[in-house]
Amino acid sequence: MVAARITVNGEEAPIAPAPAHTTVLDFLRERGLTGTKEGCAEGECGACSILVARPGVDKPTDWVAVNACLVPVAALDGQEVVTSEGLAATDAPGAPSALHPVQKEMAVRGGSQCGYCTPGFVCSMAAEYYRPDRCAHADADVDGGPDAEHGPNGFDLHALSGNLCRCTGYRPIRDAAFAVGTPTDEDPLARRREQAPPAPVATAYVQDDSAFLRKGTLAETLRLLRERPDAVVVAGSTDWGVEVNIRSRRAGCVVAVDRLPELRELRVDSDAVEIGAALTLTEIERRLDGEVPLLAELFPQFASRLIRNGATLGGNLGTGSPIGDSPPALLALEASVVLADADGEREVPLSEYFTGYRQSVRRPGELIRSVRIPLPLSPVTAFHKIAKRRFDDISSVAVAFALDVRDGIVRKARIGLGGVAATPIRALATEAALEGRPWTAETVEAVAPLLRDEGTPMDDHRASAAYRSAMLGRSLQKLYTRTTEAVSS
Repeated sequence: MVAARITVNGEEAPIAPAPAHTTVLDFLRERGLTGTKEGCAEGECGACSILVARPGVDKPTDWVAVNACLVPVAALDGQEVVTSEGLAATDAPGAPSALHPVQKEMAVRGGSQCGYCTPGFVCSMAAEYYRPDRCAHADADVDGGPDAEHGPNGFDLHALSGNLCRCTGYRPIRDAAFAVGTPTDEDPLARRREQAPPAPVATAYVQDDSAFLRKGTLAETLRLLRERPDAVVVAGSTDWGVEVNIRSRRAGCVVAVDRLPELRELRVDSDAVEIGAALTLTEIERRLDGEVPLLAELFPQFASRLIRNGATLGGNLGTGSPIGDSPPALLALEASVVLADADGEREVPLSEYFTGYRQSVRRPGELIRSVRIPLPLSPVTAFHKIAKRRFDDISSVAVAFALDVRDGIVRKARIGLGGVAATPIRALATEAALEGRPWTAETVEAVAPLLRDEGTPMDDHRASAAYRSAMLGRSLQKLYTRTTEAVSS
């Protein structure tokens, strides 16, 4: 087994002797790369963002921005990382000779005051700068354009949704983002996109009786999990990283599944869409390209781009959180999960998967291999997320709808709910009440009270039980208003 190493700004560095739980953030700062900052230690502020070379969608390699505070450094064994210090052009290693175009625009447009958040903004902006399909945007927010979230250069402000600034103000940062051009042919990071990303490597990193392990195949991983049923399984570490940082959790064995090829497939067949459990939400979003409209509506509301670049459907379902955003949408889509262990596979409807608070039918040693969504899809869909912030926030209530309305009659209704019970649930009473009735304001008025009474919402710091119930009822009215407006337009 080759010693674990990581390439940072073009230079290889051994990971040892860092403890197995060490984050990429702490590893970089120990090496003097202090542009990468710790702001929140839970992936909400973006001060720690870095670029990682990952398999691309439109080119062999994409530069992807991730939260360095959440990812174990051993998870990047064999991988390439660029920090804010490595963006500038160099004549010799460690000797910057010119600002990167993103850094230059941030400087000339006053995009930095105290500067604490600036390196993170720069790395997130650089990932968008190098996005291969970025192009001029006809509806951009310029001269009264209707799209406030894209610049005339095609810059998508969602790329910055996970970066927070407390002193500069966002207008000059947005101005800088909307002013960047396109990479030149001489740009080394742009040229790097044309080459394959680093291949996954088998990792066996052990320090102080703690191990971080990555096997090369699913079969090897399942055998390992049979031997170590106590192991913590991670993909993007967007949940486990918070446990390590905030709650000081440690594990004797962490098993990474994010690079397993068997968990990274996406297929669209005649009867189903099958999504590998280790594909990131960003990869799913870009590869589906709107083919599942309900998921296309969900993705921009799921945390931030930085989180979506690491988070997976397998991880979101595996944690079993009642406020995870993907389960309501997948419940409305009548999805199932494919579970695999060393003895074989089984398929479980998602409506039967959750058994209690953060509990499921998944047995020790089992992995979620994929998520299956049956086809055809219901034509009327919507995802409503009620939260204190528009983006980069946890849901107080999440509601997903998938309705088949033909000839003015609701032929089938599926409604997934999050944040109103100990598990994500289907709104079964509301579904039954809608089916067979005309899709009219009178039906919605009659059925909305049933939706308000679904689940067992509770009072907490995000919302009261009464507010959650009220939002459920309003969501059905909002759906009806939106569908009738779409028909009339």
